[in-house]
Amino acid sequence: MTTRQEKPILIAGGGIGGLAAALGLARAGFDVTVLERAPVLGEIGAGIQLGPNAFQAFDHLGIGDAARAMAVYVDQLRLMDALTAEDIATIDLKEPFRRRFGNPYAVVHRGDLHGVFLRACEASPRITLRTGCAVMDYEQDGSGVTALLQSGEAVPGSVLIGADGLWSRIRTRVVGDGPPRVTGHTTYRSVIPTEQMPEDLRWNAATLWAGPKCHIVHYPLSGWKTFNLVVTYHNDAPEPVAGLPVEEEEVMRGFEHVHPKAQSIIRHGRDWKLWVLCDRDPTERWVDGRVAVLGDAAHPTLQYLAQGACMAMEDGVCLAQEMAAHPGDAEAALEAYRRRRVLRTARVQLQSRAVGDHIYHPAGAHAALRNSIMSSKSQEQWYDTIHWLYGDTGLGDAPTAARVTAEV
Repeated sequence: MTTRQEKPILIAGGGIGGLAAALGLARAGFDVTVLERAPVLGEIGAGIQLGPNAFQAFDHLGIGDAARAMAVYVDQLRLMDALTAEDIATIDLKEPFRRRFGNPYAVVHRGDLHGVFLRACEASPRITLRTGCAVMDYEQDGSGVTALLQSGEAVPGSVLIGADGLWSRIRTRVVGDGPPRVTGHTTYRSVIPTEQMPEDLRWNAATLWAGPKCHIVHYPLSGWKTFNLVVTYHNDAPEPVAGLPVEEEEVMRGFEHVHPKAQSIIRHGRDWKLWVLCDRDPTERWVDGRVAVLGDAAHPTLQYLAQGACMAMEDGVCLAQEMAAHPGDAEAALEAYRRRRVLRTARVQLQSRAVGDHIYHPAGAHAALRNSIMSSKSQEQWYDTIHWLYGDTGLGDAPTAARVTAEV
């Protein structure tokens, strides 16, 4: 319809969620302008985990083949006891898992994944990418919305999507719930060349070492050239910090009580940087007229279900579906998007907190109960447990979602 082309849909934020939304909307026939605050488009951080629901989103967005080509496919989710170095539980991710959920489980470098989205957006004639454009506020009326930039420029559009992350300026207007909740959990990130990873720990697995108030996660990346290493401990950090370089001594302070084998992994890390983790309580208020939030701007979540990027991509798919289903009625489309997404993302937010408390960080009898429950589950019981997350996205069948690719 010609009304789609009169004003573009504006997206504040050019991260994975923003670009996923842009790509989905462009494929649905909408013109899109992405307004990114940074001077260049890119992603910080290292590895992220991709469940089968991520691959379903890739297929909806037309980048399934490109995403599959750069991923590392792990065979297991492996849970270790950080105090004893004993196995607690393993979820097999090979053929039975892929048949059950229609897609694999993989790990990728965040920058590599962002690059897949960026190249697809650059190739689309319907997407305009602008950098150095910090959206500070907006105005709207019955016919459109105007993004107000820090530079003073006013950018007109038909709809504005806030995909501007944890500290979203769009959320400030739409929700108005103040700053994020500081959890007191501090995460330290490093990347280890594979040859420096202890040889007996070079598992083709996303591995979690769970200990009292602390955990260690590692898995291979970038064609097995490196291992991603993320360690977290609950140190009651009082305020947000992001990407601050730190020395190994500070990292090790949270792991003096764990098994030497677990400590040895940390000692191989280099160039550590820290993040103090934050999230927010779920909210039902995602929409203000022609403005809506998406991804971390809507539902920032802790890392304990490894679903932050996956939820943002699902949001982008759902938004595009609803905009296409409600031609000429942007407000109805945004409300339909909100209704479809709010309960699923709220469940991810709340269960991520619970997983951190009851699986990643318990001590004493609490940890012993965890070990007993988790070690007793069969593979089929595990698949039943995680079906709500990986097998019931609510997005409908993707064009190639039923295939289990040969390369995995």
